[in-house]
Amino acid sequence: MSFDFTGKRVIVCGGSKGIGRSVALGFAKAGAAVSICARGAEALAKTKAELGPKAHAASCDLADKDAVNGYVADAIKALGGVDILINNASGFGMTDTEEGWHSALNVDVLATFRASRAALEGLKATKGTIVNVSSISGYGSSTRGPAYAAVKALLINYTQSQASMFAPDGIRVNGVAPGSIEFPGGSWEKRRTEAPDLYNKTLASIPFNRMGTPEEVANVVLFLASPLAQWVTGQTVIVDGGQLLR
Repeated sequence: MSFDFTGKRVIVCGGSKGIGRSVALGFAKAGAAVSICARGAEALAKTKAELGPKAHAASCDLADKDAVNGYVADAIKALGGVDILINNASGFGMTDTEEGWHSALNVDVLATFRASRAALEGLKATKGTIVNVSSISGYGSSTRGPAYAAVKALLINYTQSQASMFAPDGIRVNGVAPGSIEFPGGSWEKRRTEAPDLYNKTLASIPFNRMGTPEEVANVVLFLASPLAQWVTGQTVIVDGGQLLR
């Protein structure tokens, strides 16, 4: 399926690597002007170059309220408006500790809230759309990453609340919940060698016997942001190759 986002302005929070990078590239290839942010300057510059001459990129600590508000304002100014906001960043706060919870709440939850609010007036003007990236971890308990799982569940619920709040302004809000996704430099590539037992156990839980790819998640994000999904809001689509079935 091909998408046409010619003339659309897209902001991807957490867009330099993995799923965020693939989402940004998908929109750019479909004709959109794209802005991305992340903390790592090297990956950010590399992805910006891949996005082409229409791209805008800025370093941003998404755990910092002022930084989030400033980045979104700058991105809207650089793009000339905003039609689509993708909230993809994660603090990967896995541990059941003060540090783990602080990271998970500040990035996964509060950055989503802050970026959405910062972009809201622009999205009202275009009757735009928001897509939040959660995880299948949000659908059950987790002893390995309790803080991460909890905030991903919160995002699924918050996506529903946003959809209800923003519908009167013509804004749709949806989410995706990816399963285990492998890409160069990502956590599952590292676990393949550093934690092979966990990697193989997880692989065995996926009916297709492989990890997902960032592009497979990006395709669903693009669909949800497209006119093909114009009557879809408040939904979080599981993109896991059937991993939750087992």
